Amino acid sequence: MSYQLSAVVADAELLREETRELDHAVLGGLRQDFALLPVTPQLVVELTGAPPDYLTDEPDPTQPFELILSPALTEVLARWSVRGPLAYVEAEFAGGAGHQAAVVWLDGALTWGPRFDAAFDGPRSEWPINAALVELGVEPGRWIDPFAELGLHVERSTEGWLAHGRRGLSADYWDELADEWEARQ
Repeated sequence: MSYQLSAVVADAELLREETRELDHAVLGGLRQDFALLPVTPQLVVELTGAPPDYLTDEPDPTQPFELILSPALTEVLARWSVRGPLAYVEAEFAGGAGHQAAVVWLDGALTWGPRFDAAFDGPRSEWPINAALVELGVEPGRWIDPFAELGLHVERSTEGWLAHGRRGLSADYWDELADEWEARQ
């Protein structure tokens, strides 16, 4: 089973305020009052006025993201972070192999990362997306890690998150369906 994600994660109200005038912004509801903004080529053009650029090789610690974070895009994200911390996260997995990367801005400046991992031989808490989510203020809960705690596992792709957001679903939607199914069994 594959997983692919390119998104901004932040406080839901922050993202609603910053994206309310954008045509290509779709927010996916997460737990703990966070939201996810899928980063699509159309959104990058709308935010920066230029098409996105992507790595031609595989990401690595020196070039952690497939989407090249242009100065124009990082300026937008830094400006948004004046209202609160936000992270840009990427993940791609297929057949058990893959990578993830994350970076965090706060108060208009890069404050954490970027970090990249393709080995996942350290503790889950040190994986880039989990560590970035902690930087955002995600609290521990009943789920295995911050990634699952927010519900980032409920969709398998950026396109899935677009559909999720367009339908106005929350991360709890799938849990509620599973609980309902279990109750009927």
